[in-house]
Amino acid sequence: MKNKGFTYTALVVLHIIIGFVVFFLPFLSKIYAVLIPVIGSVFVFKNKNKNNEVLYVSAYLIGAEVLFRMTGGNLNNEYVKFLVISFMFCGMIFSNLSKNALIYLPFILLLLPAVLITTETANFYIDIRKVLVFNLSGPLCLAVSAMYMFDRKIMFDKLQDLLLTLGFPIIATTVYLFLYTPSIKEVVTGTQSNFATSGGFGPNQVSTILGLGIFVFFTQLVLFSKSKRDIFINGGLLLFVSYRGIVTFSRGGVLTAIAMIVCLLAVVYYFSNARGKSKFVWVFILTGLMSIAIWTYSSLQTNGLIGKRYANKDALGREKKDRLGGREEIMDAEIKLFMDNPFLGVGAGMSKSKRIEELGVEVASHNEITRLFSEHGIFGALAFLILLITPFIVYISNRQHLYFLPFLIFWLLTINHAAMRTAAPAFVYALCLLSVQIKIPEETEN
Repeated sequence: MKNKGFTYTALVVLHIIIGFVVFFLPFLSKIYAVLIPVIGSVFVFKNKNKNNEVLYVSAYLIGAEVLFRMTGGNLNNEYVKFLVISFMFCGMIFSNLSKNALIYLPFILLLLPAVLITTETANFYIDIRKVLVFNLSGPLCLAVSAMYMFDRKIMFDKLQDLLLTLGFPIIATTVYLFLYTPSIKEVVTGTQSNFATSGGFGPNQVSTILGLGIFVFFTQLVLFSKSKRDIFINGGLLLFVSYRGIVTFSRGGVLTAIAMIVCLLAVVYYFSNARGKSKFVWVFILTGLMSIAIWTYSSLQTNGLIGKRYANKDALGREKKDRLGGREEIMDAEIKLFMDNPFLGVGAGMSKSKRIEELGVEVASHNEITRLFSEHGIFGALAFLILLITPFIVYISNRQHLYFLPFLIFWLLTINHAAMRTAAPAFVYALCLLSVQIKIPEETEN
């Protein structure tokens, strides 16, 4: 146990160092992005995926994706999605699939009619290959990941190790953000999403991955901290990641993290016995105190602007007309496209150009649900129903999966504010389908 604690501490320190190195020597980001799949492939093929190595490699890539993007390490925008798909296929080669996992084949097939529409209707100025890859790589990553993880058995402590594998590169990302803007007060002047506090990259995507990091280190603090050192390390990481997530001024990732934590606490409390529930009071108190501390410090560092941001006000305290940063207009336009083209939709990736007629500007969708409806029509609606219903059917015989509802909430909320720009919602959705078992120690003889 001591050795495991030492290894964990060493990995935390290593990723703090990685954050420093990538900041001061940005060209190393590309080498970092190439080394991960190379080293990961060695482990996968050497062990023939006996311990689900593909999951750990994929989880690490998910956690590092935003860091790659903000530092120029990505070889292309869909780099991590394609790597995750590749590793999942490798896992399928080494391991058998559940027959029920084939439910995700109809999901993929339901997306194909819109592809044909795009190839037939796209004009000369649209790069069809680029449009299709951008819009379908996320759903494809989700489907392939879901097929591999469907009913795959894993112990709960191994699932937590998987989350930590995802969380380590988020530590490096947070360190990079701190070095990029060490003084928040100097760059925060309004209540809009802030690129300066997000490493010069999209605040929405940064907030999303930091929100996932908040959940990872919260679970590590509350459920797996066995010593004072563990509490100190995990508590510090939780505070650090939470603070940087809040000051991106992008609310989606932080609110998603809060929803996941509230859901987890409710589930654990519900399944606890009377003794466990009495101890859980201290968890609630600790969570409340840490939340107050993080919010108070963030408010001081932003001169109170963060409070106005979450109250949907501008810097002068005036109520904003829209509550979703302009996303309502995009969603309304996509719903109108669906109503006008209910059967086949307008074609995969075509809603972006079609919205010019409605909004007068070409903007990408932030909502994967309305995008599916507008671009794929009734086929998109059926595809979404498969995604929504299947996890609950699996959960009926998988009640020991304590993270099921938090993971599903992450997927559902993230695709509503950040679509599937990153591979995170696809991968986390698939984690819902794992068959999780909580190890119960064997009774010792008296």
